[in-house]
Amino acid sequence: MFFPVTAMYAGLLGLLLILLSAQVSRQRRRARVSLGLGGDTELERAARAQGNFIEYVPLGLLLLLLLEPEITRLWILHVLGTMLLLGRILHAIGMYPRGRAIKGRFWGTALTWLMILGASFLNLWHQL
Repeated sequence: MFFPVTAMYAGLLGLLLILLSAQVSRQRRRARVSLGLGGDTELERAARAQGNFIEYVPLGLLLLLLLEPEITRLWILHVLGTMLLLGRILHAIGMYPRGRAIKGRFWGTALTWLMILGASFLNLWHQL
């Protein structure tokens, strides 16, 4: 069985993870810290953006994957996938506050939580 919607969002989110990971590597080189955070604020921001991504994205993709065979209206899957992707992008941007960019962290978290909440309820609904 193939899951094209989940595969598309997994691919896009995989690319975003590489960007976040590259940012951590850049900050490690700049701060000359190979392990830990060394008390460096910018390295900590980069590491937390990456860590937060890793904490939420696997569950979001799993919920999307489990829904894909159950939902006949593909637009619902795309809404959920877009919420996860956009939420993670906004959160990453919000981790580097420049002026009003800190709102990105709030909206990124909100979109991610709403996606997980909605997908969780839909998965439960289809199994009852």
